[in-house]
Amino acid sequence: MTRVIASAGRIEDEGECRPGCGACCIAPSITSPIPGMPNGKPAGVRCVQLDEANLCRLFGDPSRPAVCSRFDYDSELCGGHRDQALTLITALERATEDPRC
Repeated sequence: MTRVIASAGRIEDEGECRPGCGACCIAPSITSPIPGMPNGKPAGVRCVQLDEANLCRLFGDPSRPAVCSRFDYDSELCGGHRDQALTLITALERATEDPRC
């Protein structure tokens, strides 16, 4: 059972993805094809499958890339709020970039 302790809109403990966050659909690069983005997406670019409410249109759909299905909430990576998640995931993306690209 997952336990979420929310206080003033902040997640304090391990939990589930924040509805409407979408940081993992913006900050990282995705090299596998995505419906509507056959070459994947670069870091910092909003996925075309992210709707206006920052929810994945492909959630639960078999055409959703495996990398997206494996990405899961982690308090150290997602931080306490959406802006922090964008900052932390962007920093991880930059730290793991291939310098030859």
